[in-house]
Amino acid sequence: MKNEKVATRVAYGKALAALGDQYDFFVMDADLSGSTQTAVFGKKFPDRFANCGIAEANMVSTAAGIAAAGLPVFVSSFAMFACGRAYEQIRNSVAYPQLNVKIAASHAGVTVGEDGATHQFCEDLALMRSLPNMTIVNPADATEAYAAVEAILKYDGPVYFRLGRYAVPVVFDPADYRFELGKGRVLRDGKDAVIFATGIMVAAAIEAGELLAAEGIDAAVVNIHTIKPLDEPLVLEYAAKTGRVVTVEEHTVIGGLGGAIAELLSEKQPTRMKRVGVNDCFGKSAKASDALEMHGLNAASVADAVRVLMRD
Repeated sequence: MKNEKVATRVAYGKALAALGDQYDFFVMDADLSGSTQTAVFGKKFPDRFANCGIAEANMVSTAAGIAAAGLPVFVSSFAMFACGRAYEQIRNSVAYPQLNVKIAASHAGVTVGEDGATHQFCEDLALMRSLPNMTIVNPADATEAYAAVEAILKYDGPVYFRLGRYAVPVVFDPADYRFELGKGRVLRDGKDAVIFATGIMVAAAIEAGELLAAEGIDAAVVNIHTIKPLDEPLVLEYAAKTGRVVTVEEHTVIGGLGGAIAELLSEKQPTRMKRVGVNDCFGKSAKASDALEMHGLNAASVADAVRVLMRD
């Protein structure tokens, strides 16, 4: 498992197709079904699938109508379009009336790579987090993404589900993994510091924990797959236990996981903290692995952030 790499979007497509036999739901795409992997569902269940063309706002509005009639709907496109272009429709037609629409946005973050700054969408968590009634899930790997789809489907209400293009390490064993919406997962216990990670940066956080352990620094690693609602009791517990907090995400440091935890701690548990993420800038066209390095989204940077806190 350790050396296997699978994109979370691939797991999403497989999960939709598998769940289509058990549950009645609809899937929509905006002319990117091959990339988002919804084509797998569409081929198996053509009567419950619609390609809306390059019209994301229309897709979300139509999905809202279907959901209002009682059928859960997954809508998919690249994050830049599903979230950015259709924000008004998500806000007014999905979040406000609390409809059962799941926005499964693929190709998020800098790992879109060569598509460049226009498609490297690193503001989506901040946008969706600001919306009342919106639940946000950002899976760490393919195992978690696959398991999350059923949990999201069973949840009655709007969900933003963040997926990636890039094949990333498989962290969890599907044989014993269980997904629980809204609950963080402690991957490594520790007393000196805690690293809260989300999405594809969970693998880097685990590696950082191993690097620090070799130096005698006992850092906890916690996977926060649900950004909203945030697992506040777990965050507060580890902030109090360690006194040093690092957050890491493939997203701007403004308004995402780092922002959510900083807001919580500032009010309830003031703690020394460092945020690792995209530092208020746009990306550049590059291979996905190089794009991550450009922004310091790696185990070395996470470990460095912990070391800085240890010296303070």
